[in-house]
Amino acid sequence: MNDEQQPITRRGFLAGTLVTGAAAGWPAAAEAAKRGHHKHKAKPRPHKKKGHHADVVVVGAGFAGLTAARLVAAAGHSVTVLEARDRVGGRAWNHDLGGGQVSERGATFVGPTQDHILALAQAVGVGTFPTYDTGDDIYINNVDNPLGLIGPQRYSDSGPLGGLTGTAPPDPTIVAELTEVVQQLDQMSTQVPVDSPWSASSAGSWDSQTLQSWLDANSVTPRFKALVPAATRPIFGAEPGELSLLFVLFYIAASGNEQNPGTFERNFDTRNGAQQWRFVGGTQEIANRVAAHLGHRVVLSSPVRRISHAKSGVTVHSDRLTVTAKRVIVATPPTLAGRIVYEPALPYSRDQLIQRYPQGTLTKVAAVYPTPFWRSSGLTGTVLDTGGPVNASFDDTPPSGSPGVLFGFVGGDNARAYNALSPSARQSAVIDQYVSWLGSAAANPIAYFDTNWSDEVWTRGCPVGIPSLGTLLAYGPLIREPAGRIHWAGTETSTYWNGYMDGAVRSGERAAAEVLSVL
Repeated sequence: MNDEQQPITRRGFLAGTLVTGAAAGWPAAAEAAKRGHHKHKAKPRPHKKKGHHADVVVVGAGFAGLTAARLVAAAGHSVTVLEARDRVGGRAWNHDLGGGQVSERGATFVGPTQDHILALAQAVGVGTFPTYDTGDDIYINNVDNPLGLIGPQRYSDSGPLGGLTGTAPPDPTIVAELTEVVQQLDQMSTQVPVDSPWSASSAGSWDSQTLQSWLDANSVTPRFKALVPAATRPIFGAEPGELSLLFVLFYIAASGNEQNPGTFERNFDTRNGAQQWRFVGGTQEIANRVAAHLGHRVVLSSPVRRISHAKSGVTVHSDRLTVTAKRVIVATPPTLAGRIVYEPALPYSRDQLIQRYPQGTLTKVAAVYPTPFWRSSGLTGTVLDTGGPVNASFDDTPPSGSPGVLFGFVGGDNARAYNALSPSARQSAVIDQYVSWLGSAAANPIAYFDTNWSDEVWTRGCPVGIPSLGTLLAYGPLIREPAGRIHWAGTETSTYWNGYMDGAVRSGERAAAEVLSVL
């Protein structure tokens, strides 16, 4: 996820565009955004639903929408942000641990080449710190084990074996196959243009097969095949058989920036990878600060139901406000954008795209302990387990060092099975798994919480929208193409770091540039 981080040396070109002095006397919506507590309910404004005008309306106050609004406002244009939730941040959502400490229910990490979210964090004064990575990771794979390696296996993410390093496990029974497959996927991804994956020379073949079907033709051992879903469930919230091979190759290619080609390793790893850093105060703090500067421009608890658009302008109808504007930026996941009524209807091809772009299925679980006890045993808290319900876990302890938080990703088929259980059965399943990794010290957490992102009405899944087989080839070029005065943002529209906070910020920058060029 799937919400993250340390010395910021990335581009600072956003730093000078922060809107200041925007709110003299915060209304309820801005105060709610500033506080950011997930239990807080935004108080209704004293007025009833009424008309309003702005140059630009932004639908959604996640990183994409807030970034776009920030840049539009900085350019001197009026902007209104309509957010369905009673908070800002979208898929970034802090969880209050008490005592001024937070964990994250959603987006957590950031890493090298994610320059745009790092620049935004720096601009609003949110620092980073390293994800805890001192000691050994744990790997469990009891499928078809010819060497009899039963139970948790410890390994260092800095020690090479068979040419492989990083979070990928140095399993001697599959390391050669793992190395070959990762290298092959990395090489294939270099043929996929990040701004137009559908134009790759092999796009037709790759978008007509799943990752699973490709693996069946290019891998041998059941033990290796059992490892693959342990990666795709946390990264995509999906099984290998749900993923277009072209989309997977694009996702790998997108795990970089204009100077550094994407690689599977950068996407998957902690050290030198996408999980390297976290944000002080939690990821939602960045969104809270941007929203606080935007002030009265951000209207919470106001789902957009209908967008009327014509050559002369747009009218955006939400539960609390009707806004007329010159342009609208819809900065939501594709599946939610498709639930807005458009008058007149969108071009059929755009509607077909939206119908074929569901969100991944991902639940994030977390157990809280008085201390991160695993550290004293020389463990990082990072676990890769081919079983379930959790396939991957990480140390999410605050920078103060307490309380200890161990969170896990439950995705794809595991998430569907987990979410069908009662709350007590869900907690028992995860804690039993933690005990199998870490011993009896994991048996009695002081708190436990989980977040089923598919059940969140204004998200409907995480961490990213997943195009169905053939969708990129047939409708991919429409993902960023404006429909008249309607522009599209959201991490699913990004060329780099699609599905991540960095991709969301990039998409907001692009959408803002589009509307500013025509205002």
